[in-house]
Amino acid sequence: MLKKRIIPSLLLKDNRMVKSVRFGGFRDTGHPLTAARIYDAQRVDELLVLDIFASRERRGMRSEIVAQISEECFMPLCVGGGIRSIEDMRILLSKGADKVLINTGAVECERLIGEAARAFGSSTVVVSVDVRRRPASGLKSGMEGEYEVFVRGGAEATGLDPVLWSRTAQELGAGEIFLTSIDRDGTMSGLDIALIRSIVDSVSIPVIASGGVGTLDDFRIGMEEGGASAVSAASIFHFTDQSPIKARKYLVDRGVNVRS
Repeated sequence: MLKKRIIPSLLLKDNRMVKSVRFGGFRDTGHPLTAARIYDAQRVDELLVLDIFASRERRGMRSEIVAQISEECFMPLCVGGGIRSIEDMRILLSKGADKVLINTGAVECERLIGEAARAFGSSTVVVSVDVRRRPASGLKSGMEGEYEVFVRGGAEATGLDPVLWSRTAQELGAGEIFLTSIDRDGTMSGLDIALIRSIVDSVSIPVIASGGVGTLDDFRIGMEEGGASAVSAASIFHFTDQSPIKARKYLVDRGVNVRS
């Protein structure tokens, strides 16, 4: 059985690290290279680096920070933001990324997923699925409480159902799904287990759950009750005294199959 993973995330804005609440209200949290060095020293399973304004600004990810992190840190590195072509991916992978995370580009051009899988292997291709719960007002009969996929950093609704879109991404060649609850992002109020479970039960590829981790037990709940292969978090590591080392020990002590 594959071990469950703890994945810190670094969100970038103008090459500074920020943290959001529901994909807005950005707060500066320091230099990403400093954080990456700390996480590397703590032997994290993987690190996610996401340029959160690249898609909104219709530009590619700034690859220089990827090169800087990869030169000094040795954990697997997944990077994303504004990726729209095989060439974009090739550049980031040449700078030291191990995986690429695609969201808006994949929704706008589904064939990009398959092209990337053929070019670099499915294990390199992570499809990000950012989800909001639809408000009750204005919905058609029977739609209350349903979820919807959003792109461009949560700014644009797609009309896509996250379960159906995740299945499509898998069929096209995605190796993993990175699932984020926009409603829980930065709130530290707990993961949306119902959302996570719905995706996990609909695909056979690993699902990384994100959005809402506020306690160490949230990692366990996401992995055991949600069924996630990994849980990604940021606020708990930035704004509390918890760390990936403490999270890993907490999970080991409770019998969760993580790297000790």
